[in-house]
Amino acid sequence: MSTTTTAVLVPLLPFLGAFAGLLTGRRAPGFVRPLAVLPTLAAAVLAAVVAWRQGGGDAIDAATRLTPTGSVPIDLALHLDGFAVLVALLVGVVATCVQLYSTAYLRDDPRYPSYAALVSLFTAAMLLVVYSGDLMVLLVGWEIMGICSYFLVGHYWETEAARSASLKAFLVTKLGDVPFLIGILALAADAGTFRINGILTAVTSGGIDHPTLIALLLLAGVAGKSAQFPLHTWLPDAMAGPTPVSALIHAATMVAAGVYFVARLLPLFAASTAALVVLAVMAAVTMVGSGLAALAQDDIKRVLAYSTVGQLGYMTGALAVGDRSAAVFHLISHGAFKALLFLGAGVIIHAAGTNSLAAMARTGGLAKRIPDAYWTMTVALLALAAIPPFSGFFSKEAVLGAAEHAASGDAEGIPGAAGWLVLTAGLLTALLTAAYATRLWLMAFRGTGPEAADHGKQPAAMNAVLWILFVPTLALGLAAWKLPDWFDGGSLTPTLATSVLSTGCALAGAIVMYAAWRRTAALAARTPLGAVAADPDAAPYVSEEESIATHEAAYGDIAAAPDPADPGRTLLGPLHRHAAAGFHLDAVYSALFVRPTRAAARLAGFLDREVVETYVRGAAGAPRLLGEAVRRAQTGNVQTYLSALFAGAVVLAVAAVLVANGA
Repeated sequence: MSTTTTAVLVPLLPFLGAFAGLLTGRRAPGFVRPLAVLPTLAAAVLAAVVAWRQGGGDAIDAATRLTPTGSVPIDLALHLDGFAVLVALLVGVVATCVQLYSTAYLRDDPRYPSYAALVSLFTAAMLLVVYSGDLMVLLVGWEIMGICSYFLVGHYWETEAARSASLKAFLVTKLGDVPFLIGILALAADAGTFRINGILTAVTSGGIDHPTLIALLLLAGVAGKSAQFPLHTWLPDAMAGPTPVSALIHAATMVAAGVYFVARLLPLFAASTAALVVLAVMAAVTMVGSGLAALAQDDIKRVLAYSTVGQLGYMTGALAVGDRSAAVFHLISHGAFKALLFLGAGVIIHAAGTNSLAAMARTGGLAKRIPDAYWTMTVALLALAAIPPFSGFFSKEAVLGAAEHAASGDAEGIPGAAGWLVLTAGLLTALLTAAYATRLWLMAFRGTGPEAADHGKQPAAMNAVLWILFVPTLALGLAAWKLPDWFDGGSLTPTLATSVLSTGCALAGAIVMYAAWRRTAALAARTPLGAVAADPDAAPYVSEEESIATHEAAYGDIAAAPDPADPGRTLLGPLHRHAAAGFHLDAVYSALFVRPTRAAARLAGFLDREVVETYVRGAAGAPRLLGEAVRRAQTGNVQTYLSALFAGAVVLAVAAVLVANGA
């Protein structure tokens, strides 16, 4: 079987699995889990075969005309290079782990068949984006992921948090997708093709007439899909969905699509200095803002969500300084350890019976009861904090090294201001990342109170997946010496200056957080557990839906931080309440967009009801009144008719005489 045929099967298999799962899920429940796991596993294996055959060599292209359009043609095109095959392998591995994990995590969920099918469709859509060589076909996968995220985030639709989060995710991403579509059409109009290779050729030859406008339009879609400022607000709220979905969205699909798209079309963005500066500003604000917000979150999944926003900021920062190799390297490394962190968080939630870090901090013994999650998450948090020798250190150093290179003026065509901005924000974010990673670890595993109730042993499938992802989290950084052969050839190995600076910042953040935790530990031990305490009589194995509902009942807003002894609160001080609310960006959007839109809707309703309907009622009423008059004239009395006829004749005669005399 040829490489192109094998590559076609990679997105096709999970799509067929999703189709079969939706058709047979409720009729044949015994086939649900095999249809969920086996097609995705086969796709991951085939993605590995494609990566092995491509081997980092010349790109493989194949295309067939999909449909005549009368203008710019649309091709079903395949493009396989080092970036595409490795990202596809990441998607396949993470999706397989998510499907395996979900068989145990959602084992008693009545909606598991539709959930599993949607995860498979989500996977197929991302693989289509990765392998596609045509922008319109890529857009199909891009939009399918959007609708899949809507259904999966809203899986627990009984809760208000899930309903509002799914709608918010859909609307905010669509807000970016509208200019994104306009940008794709404008780009095709300038280049004369939707094929990515043809577009890059047109960029090289100067055939793109409006590179800045097009790049900024495309960046709007990227900001929405990859949760970058100012369209990042949907991602923390999306944590109301099942934890495996969070792992899939944050590690290998959806948010990775925007970064991958810019990496594929980086020469277009590099053709506009303004676009690179905008990208650098967006990355810097995203990194620092998300780091501060993560320090103030109480929900363990929201901490990880803001962490994803910040790590995506590193990737867009690398793209802003013109290094797509560093961006994709961090995308792959981050995909491994972030999937591990989210799936490990699912184990913690089931074991503790709550999402709340404050509740976990007031109980003890969690690390002993879930040793698999404890050890694997410890390594994953070290990778997130970029502590050597774990994978996150090498990939983050590649980004900072690229930023330092651009700041020194050695990167041709890259503004030095963009380099300094990304480098400064990256170092500050390294400190914040280590601080909130340390806070999460201390509050989750080093609680100072009595031992929490035991909710039962975690299923083997969940623990096994953690150890599978542990391997790349621990060792993927070694690929820094090999990946240049698969990418653009530039060095990805750490540089001394940025390594010392970033590691020093990370250690400083961890030490400061540990000191703050020690100061607040005594206060936390004296504070009652509160409404989310683990019930000693609770049934073994608490579902995440129950955990979310419990958290909402206790605190109202799932993003609230109820613990006054939180070390994050101690460090942030007055800034804490603003950071916990995401710096009130949702309130700003509500004032600027939501309230005016609702007011306009009310005005439109009033005009429709009181003005338009008045004319409609009048148009119907006039003929009705005329009909009433005519009906009353129809008495059936012949004398009345003759009298009316005589009167009319007299009137006509008089009128004729008057006209004649006037003449």
